[in-house]
Amino acid sequence: MYIPPSAAASPLVAWLNGQRLPREQLPFPDGEVAAAIQTGSLCEQPGLIKTARGWRCGRCGNDDRHLFASFPCARCGSDCAYCRKCLVMGRISSCTHLVHVTMPLPSERHEAPLVWDGTLSAAQEDAAMAVKQAVLDRSELLVWAVCGAGKTEILFPAIAAALEKGWRVGLATPRVDVVRELAPRFRQAFPRVPLAVWYGGSEERGRIASLVLSTTHQLLRAYRVFDVMIVDEVDAFPYSVEPMLQYAVSQARKEQSSLIYLTATPSRDWQLDITRGKRNAAVIPARYHGRPLPVPVLEWCGNWRKRLERGRLPENVLAWVLHRLAQGKQAFLFVPHIDELEAVTRLLQRVDPRIVGVHAEAPDRAEHVQAFRDGRVPLLVTTTILERGVTVPNIDVAVLGAEDRIFTESALVQIAGRVGRHAAFPDGDVRFFHHGKTNEMVRARRHIVRMNETAKKRGLLHR
Repeated sequence: MYIPPSAAASPLVAWLNGQRLPREQLPFPDGEVAAAIQTGSLCEQPGLIKTARGWRCGRCGNDDRHLFASFPCARCGSDCAYCRKCLVMGRISSCTHLVHVTMPLPSERHEAPLVWDGTLSAAQEDAAMAVKQAVLDRSELLVWAVCGAGKTEILFPAIAAALEKGWRVGLATPRVDVVRELAPRFRQAFPRVPLAVWYGGSEERGRIASLVLSTTHQLLRAYRVFDVMIVDEVDAFPYSVEPMLQYAVSQARKEQSSLIYLTATPSRDWQLDITRGKRNAAVIPARYHGRPLPVPVLEWCGNWRKRLERGRLPENVLAWVLHRLAQGKQAFLFVPHIDELEAVTRLLQRVDPRIVGVHAEAPDRAEHVQAFRDGRVPLLVTTTILERGVTVPNIDVAVLGAEDRIFTESALVQIAGRVGRHAAFPDGDVRFFHHGKTNEMVRARRHIVRMNETAKKRGLLHR
């Protein structure tokens, strides 16, 4: 299709390029949009597609009949169906039209874009070369690396190779905290490369750059833009259970592109696929400092919920906390739910008023986490909201109520992975306090033991 030079250079095309958005969200006169569609520089598609089952949303892929509703639409003057699945991103209704640019995005080659001067361990180097080859081959690869293995640094050589070719790289993760934490590290490693950060409320959201860091939700805005698509924490909620986010990743990639998954805790199905050779994977069973992963201790603590109702903690749990305070060693104490967190925090603040609790809805969550990072909080009581992402050099970790359903194998492995990450403090105590062992607890411990055994066989441990 021929696209006139004037259209190729238009502000509308330049603004929209790489995105697929509802026509009414474009900040341009409708006549200008219509003209661009007429000349073929923009493509218009229905927001909702009629199927044999009902509707399918063109933006998020939802086809669950229970997640559609109707409303009296002022725009078309009739009852319009709309998708409730992705409503937070703006309404997609049966009279909505999604618009994207038809021409290829302009590319920019970056010569020697990486200035990182760190070094990789032998295991990291092997994985980095596997990632680089997958990127150059435009293929799919899973990087299964233990918590604290240095997954971010493993990506640097592959990203540099892609940028040298003028390819666009997207790195997506389910959580905003991780996007914010990664941004300064990537700006430091690739200082001459345009980088955009996408999350809800970000001023750079939707801006296309050579390197994009995004939450998986924000990928719903992108369309056929990335030559390299990297999905970090692929096992994490909500990505692991949300087909909409997996659809967003598939739509954001170019049809010819590479797909790199990163995780410390792949699902059991994926682990089985790797064992059977059905999924290509690079496995890093050891941390960069070459010391074994701390193995959790499973310790019975009785009916802790009844004790909480009586205003008491189990004796062994309280003793564990007091020992950390006496040592001056920081610690996480994970609990299943918010009401239990508040009860535990109140009890422990009688022992030390500096102890605080955080959960997803806590308004002062960021301040408390920063105070913990700064060493001003000796012990942080938390829900699984902090099972990933927060790294403190020298800590111990305990779980109270590890038998609760919320503590899956993946969650428990991630929680244990908070300990021993720093080369100067490679050891620490991981304690799962429980009122009865579960399969998930046993599998989590076995997972960690198996990784240590694999690392030892490969000669990756220094002791």
